[in-house]
Amino acid sequence: MDTLDRARTAINEIDRKMAELFRERMEAVRKVAAYKQERGLPVFDAEREKAVLSRNASAYADEDTRAFYVSFLQDVMEVSKRYQHRLLEGISVAYSGVEGAFADIAARRIFPDAVHTGYPDFSAAYRAVERGECECAVLPIENSYAGVVGQVMDLMFEGDLYVNGIYALPVTQNLLGVPGASIQEVRTVISHPQALDQCAKYLRVHGWETVQATNTALAARQVAMNRDASVAAIASVETAALYGLDVLDHDINESNTNTTKFAVFSRVEQKPMGDESKFLLLFTVNDVAGALAKAINVIADHGFNMKVLRSRPVRDRAWQYYFYVEAEGDETAENGRRMLKELASQCETLKIAGHYTAEVSLKQNRQI
Repeated sequence: MDTLDRARTAINEIDRKMAELFRERMEAVRKVAAYKQERGLPVFDAEREKAVLSRNASAYADEDTRAFYVSFLQDVMEVSKRYQHRLLEGISVAYSGVEGAFADIAARRIFPDAVHTGYPDFSAAYRAVERGECECAVLPIENSYAGVVGQVMDLMFEGDLYVNGIYALPVTQNLLGVPGASIQEVRTVISHPQALDQCAKYLRVHGWETVQATNTALAARQVAMNRDASVAAIASVETAALYGLDVLDHDINESNTNTTKFAVFSRVEQKPMGDESKFLLLFTVNDVAGALAKAINVIADHGFNMKVLRSRPVRDRAWQYYFYVEAEGDETAENGRRMLKELASQCETLKIAGHYTAEVSLKQNRQI
């Protein structure tokens, strides 16, 4: 046997071993996909992919072929992602509104392979996951201009679902009209109250009457159905294409940094992962002097950095409030367990509402 034959024989044996290892790897990938489906997690995890490449590249000894090995790993991970996408086809994701709503846009960017189901309001989408009709729900929790979405915060406080990810969608509001209409013909503008608020300065300049709608996509659909050139909607460019409307003006929101944060809710909790983990904490304090200050001090004294602290009125309990905290750290570690035990003595109710590592930006298509 000459040198070429020996090399080819060696390659054949290596390929046989690699085939078995590949089968084992894809079985592990299948389990990862099942885990993600149960918790409402997307296929692509940029931080995880970066860590895998860095760790394996640093452990590879042959400098001459290291770059090729990294390329090989990237190809393997791409195949793994394609397999996960196939496995997750058909996962059902709930959102509030109709096709073209910003929640629908966010859901499609987070879960491109899923079946996306619109519900009439935030509560209906949330309850659909609680009942098992959908694996997860994508709901807005805060807008950088208009503030928190109180109804969703209340569902987080009262319901049984967990937040397993937070995503930031840059929002560009546009004025949409029926084909052939002009701005000069517009007399009335329809949209969701937050969209109207985000474009309040623009609307005041034109002096138009405003009408509230359940969401931006429904407003666009109403304009399309009425075919009245004097009525326009504020919504996304995706919605304009969906309902056959013209973009009469674009980027009309007052803030150039208008962003909405969306949370993914699911029935199963995602445990903290990595040093950058953050947890969501909801609580009410005992009705004694200084209770809130003591609760906040407990969190700080155990070394947890609070990034957000908000209060919301408790429904059906006049002048009672619950508090929402986003804090950095792992509350499941020993120090975190001590913190929660001490905090429980200061609180009437205490609830971990979820975890996430970092807000993921969902770049919006701004093409018109």
